[in-house]
Amino acid sequence: MLTFEQARKLILDSVSPCGVERVEILESLGRTLAEDIVAPWNLPATENSAMDGYAVVAANCREPVTLEVIGHIQAGGVNDSVVISGCAIKIMTGARIPPGCDAVVPVEETEEKDGFVHIRGPVQRYQHIRFKGEDVAEGETVIPEGTVIRPPEISMLASCGRVFVPVFRKPRVAILSTGDELVELGEPSASGRIINSNAFSLAASVREAGAEPVILGIARDNREDHREKMREGLKADAFITSAGVSAGDHDYVREVLEELGVEQKFWKVAMKPGGPTAFGVREGRPVFSLPGNPVSTMVTFEIFVRPALLRMMGRRRVIRPTVKVTLAEEVRKKPGKVQFVRLRLDREGKGFTGRSSGDQNTGILKTMLMADAMAVLPADSSRFATGEEVDALLLREDAGMLEG
Repeated sequence: MLTFEQARKLILDSVSPCGVERVEILESLGRTLAEDIVAPWNLPATENSAMDGYAVVAANCREPVTLEVIGHIQAGGVNDSVVISGCAIKIMTGARIPPGCDAVVPVEETEEKDGFVHIRGPVQRYQHIRFKGEDVAEGETVIPEGTVIRPPEISMLASCGRVFVPVFRKPRVAILSTGDELVELGEPSASGRIINSNAFSLAASVREAGAEPVILGIARDNREDHREKMREGLKADAFITSAGVSAGDHDYVREVLEELGVEQKFWKVAMKPGGPTAFGVREGRPVFSLPGNPVSTMVTFEIFVRPALLRMMGRRRVIRPTVKVTLAEEVRKKPGKVQFVRLRLDREGKGFTGRSSGDQNTGILKTMLMADAMAVLPADSSRFATGEEVDALLLREDAGMLEG
């Protein structure tokens, strides 16, 4: 069996970014840039004032001096009056520096009366002046391809005049649950039947990752229904099935996928939970066959599917951050497989302490509700003592804000 790192690498090596589309600038927020953005002009476009104040000749203001105010420039305005010895021009933040001026004195360092301004001095040459191209030079690559677009990137895109932005397309991800025991949400739930919650947890996870989920419903325990629904799923950019991937009498997933032309890359991983996970490719499109227990489904999505979807959307960093966590209690496991243990985290100084979020059985959904992270416990170890430090994969983006 592959380790989870080997399996994840194989998956990431098998996928590539989807095509490119152009979207309106605000629609690009959170998306991944698909080409370099090159500045079409200098920023600032010309020298301008960084303060509300007075444009002066610095050499005339080495000590306190009173100057005649010969004009006023609003932001965006122009005044071609030349600033000479004995004169000043009132200027607003962002206004173009007038000819002859080489410094700006902030208004709070002056006193104006009857058309004259008193400069308390001394004034340094070039103070409070923004220079042409000081921020960005024309022709400079300001945002490289592969950047995730945040509000600062939106500001730069707007400053470069970009109304539309090239981004990698969101993959459509088909989701299929399998099993006669399942009923759809909203249907009467008879004894022994299970609501198809995996479809919704997977769809939510797909959407949270930035892709577009397509729920296909339930494939009943016969080949014909599997084949019909799987044909539809294989039309999407990526396909996820839930349950039916083991070796039971009614586990048809792997066989039917192979019949439909899916090249199987692996079907077991040395990890717990999530060992019976399979992955294949058909015409360059990834197919993930995840276990059916709710926790196993979510864990294997985090470890395998989410990184692949992010790679398909052009992301460079596709794996959630890992932190060091000090165990607040002893943890035991069987040797032979890496185990992912759901943890609740607490702040302790600059680091974290962690304890189990509850019963680690894969049917105990509440442990995922309570979990801030998953400890990654090495395969060859079986006991982890209180106070021992382990690696943990953060599940919550706000985990770093936990109060101590």
